[in-house]
Amino acid sequence: MAAISVPLLTLRSPQANRPFPSFFNLNRPFSTSLSSNCSFNHLTVSNNSSTSSNQAITETTTSDYSTINVQNDDALDTTLFVIRAKNRIGLLQIITRVFKVLGLTIQKAIVEFEGEFFVNKFFVSDSNGMKIEKTEHLEKIQKALKEAIDTGGVSPSVAVVSGRGVVVRKAGLNLGERKAKAEKMFGLMDGFLKNDAVSLQKDILDHVEFTVARSRFNFDDFEAYQALAHSVRDRLIERWHDTHQYFKKKDPKRLYFLSLEFLMGRSLTNSVINLGIQDQYADALSQLGFDYEVLAEQEGDAALGNGGLARLAACQMDSLATLDYPAWGYGLRYQYGLFRQIIVDGFQHEQPDFWLNFGNPWEIERVHVSYPVKNQSKQWLMIIQYLVMEREMPSTYDFGLLNQVINMIMESYTTGDYINAIVNRQKAETISNVLYPDDRSYQGKELRLKQQYFFVSASLQDIIRRFKDLHNNFDEFPEKVALQINDTHPSIAIAEVMRVLVDEEHLDWSKAWGIACKIFSVTIHAVQPEALEKVPIDLLGSVLPRHLEIIYEINYCLMEELKKILGQDYDKLSRMSIIEEGAVKCIRMANLSLACCHTVNGVSRLHLETLKTRVFKDFYELWPQKFQFKTNGVTQVHNCDC
Repeated sequence: MAAISVPLLTLRSPQANRPFPSFFNLNRPFSTSLSSNCSFNHLTVSNNSSTSSNQAITETTTSDYSTINVQNDDALDTTLFVIRAKNRIGLLQIITRVFKVLGLTIQKAIVEFEGEFFVNKFFVSDSNGMKIEKTEHLEKIQKALKEAIDTGGVSPSVAVVSGRGVVVRKAGLNLGERKAKAEKMFGLMDGFLKNDAVSLQKDILDHVEFTVARSRFNFDDFEAYQALAHSVRDRLIERWHDTHQYFKKKDPKRLYFLSLEFLMGRSLTNSVINLGIQDQYADALSQLGFDYEVLAEQEGDAALGNGGLARLAACQMDSLATLDYPAWGYGLRYQYGLFRQIIVDGFQHEQPDFWLNFGNPWEIERVHVSYPVKNQSKQWLMIIQYLVMEREMPSTYDFGLLNQVINMIMESYTTGDYINAIVNRQKAETISNVLYPDDRSYQGKELRLKQQYFFVSASLQDIIRRFKDLHNNFDEFPEKVALQINDTHPSIAIAEVMRVLVDEEHLDWSKAWGIACKIFSVTIHAVQPEALEKVPIDLLGSVLPRHLEIIYEINYCLMEELKKILGQDYDKLSRMSIIEEGAVKCIRMANLSLACCHTVNGVSRLHLETLKTRVFKDFYELWPQKFQFKTNGVTQVHNCDC
């Protein structure tokens, strides 16, 4: 029997980002493993089809007649995994990577071929060199191997053109017709980027020369930071792609977090910590004559939020990524942050926060993806941008960047109305210019409402596009989509979903409302009723007349339902109505949210008690099952070393 020793490479696969049981002694989380090499004492490849006579204690059957047997014979000092699977490119690397990331050591491996199948025998020990004896541990290892074998392949490449002119190219290659190209592609991309000092230095210097366009013999701290950030982003993106491909194949229910504010903190340190390579980068930079801490300070901190609400949004995204939820965060990418504070003669003065002056290496602009957001006779475009902010598994933030429709401007220019062309462009650009415009004036309130609708409309178009990529029946919408509203600012999304379902998808009202009530939940941050957002009816009617009609219909149905329960208690009916009567009639956006959302979340136990006993006492007495609380997430961005 001829035997050869061969190296094993690790295949980048979607399941490489899935978490594994915590009872294993892992050096780092699965999705942030640094090494692509799987080393063990000896690998034997043979054509002998004989199998071991040891008794199998468990067996798992996968697709394509593949099986996984586990043997724990007393004569062995290791656990034997016997895997019979249909041979395909990269499968051996996938299997060995599963053992690697679970913290297990492959003491010996034998590969035997049976026609188009191969039988792999892996002699495996735990991190202490002992065999694995607990049944529940073995079952979870088998489950991980089964998922790796079942989902390790790729599907044929398919080009799909959506109804909005967006071309979506499905991942994968046609292995039957283009086998040579497929093998070449796998050979080039079957491992993660390396994270040793020499590899990191090469990547940084390559970005200095080819991305920053500076000589590698002459660049300063800021240019070194830019190159460093791009090299880190490269490592995030390769994991990000695997994760997206995995979720596309599994098609789970997806969570979409809608927030007009995100305080994400600086991305560099957050990323390298979660990738587990901060020390490696510090060592690599030190050898190049740079201090990692100095370079990290070169990064700006985008003030795209104001306080706890914005910080909670970012922490929620980090937590969702850590817990392996398929979640997307949507927000507006403001041209200027909240403000930059300066003190002159003891007084605060606010100045614009030019956080984009020197670019942002963490953004990926999707110039081919755009959605029309219509407002009366005007139209704006939202260009979806993906900002890579990953923790263990990628958590994706989508930000809107506003562009005026060129046709509208060109029409004004060609007719000689040059001033109107410039004015219209400036009006459109103000929507995403500044976080929180001053809404003490009517113009400020109008701009705030346009911001909210612009954000909500484009986000929902992207969400529905994702749903339609895989589904064509809106009966499945609640099973595949969850929308979380961060405070009442995006509450107009409820009316927008109803408009889309009724006016565009032609569902009847009761069915559309049933879908909306199943997909929405809301987090409330206010502690005083006076802090809850209200929109004057005349303003909403002038900017979004159809949405006002929808809200009136929702309120009518709500009042009719409450009358059956509360009878003639008009004081309570008035307090619970979405429409606030008074000198200026307003829409209570919080009441709209509570009427629709299946869950109302407070940010702490004490805050929840305030909501139940003061702010929304009437709603709590009617729907106590809706109310719960989730405490803010915790991130190392705001921790200090002691």
